[in-house]
Amino acid sequence: MQHGYQCGMIWGAATAAGAQAHRLFGPGPKAETAAIGAAQRIVESFRTQNKHINCLEITEIDKTSSAAQMIWFFLAKGGTIGCFRMASRYAPLAFNEINAALSAKQPDAPASPVSCAALLARKMGASDLHATMAAGLAGGIGLCGGACGALGAAIWLIGINRGKERDGKVSFKDPRVAAAIEKFLSYTDCEFECSKIVGRKFESVEDHAEYVRGGGCSKIIEVLAAG
Repeated sequence: MQHGYQCGMIWGAATAAGAQAHRLFGPGPKAETAAIGAAQRIVESFRTQNKHINCLEITEIDKTSSAAQMIWFFLAKGGTIGCFRMASRYAPLAFNEINAALSAKQPDAPASPVSCAALLARKMGASDLHATMAAGLAGGIGLCGGACGALGAAIWLIGINRGKERDGKVSFKDPRVAAAIEKFLSYTDCEFECSKIVGRKFESVEDHAEYVRGGGCSKIIEVLAAG
């Protein structure tokens, strides 16, 4: 949503990892755990290849940038072409990371709920497939502590539902998305990043699952699920 947090390629790759985890393991804690593990690898491989994971650090622009800054990035620097090239380089790397993560021996899955994002998706009425696709967004995508994965899942699902209503057309200025962001920020003191909201990064999938089972971020999840 142009706030400058994790590059959209990471969000997309993480949902792709969740889709593949669902195909391999079906719904439930095992698939969600695998999706988070794959997302961890996706984030780190993106960071290694591009030095940063946040859009603002890569492009030096966000929604607060001036018209002159936008023109400089998109026209003078060829920003769109640069992002396309980045995507073409990253796609095969992400594909390989997903396959490597999901083909490896999987750790024991903690008790459900495993992922805050998957929990939010189910509360919003999402299918098991979509919930598992969202699972890797937990803890700011792969537990990296970036922008909240539950918020990302909510925006994604709102977009899916609006796309169905509009014959597949999705607007970047959807009022429902704007309302969801405003409600989210009202409960986080205007903070987007997971690590700042909860006061730390999660050390493991079990660590995050224990936090969620203990009621962590429950108010935020309920607010987002209410629409």
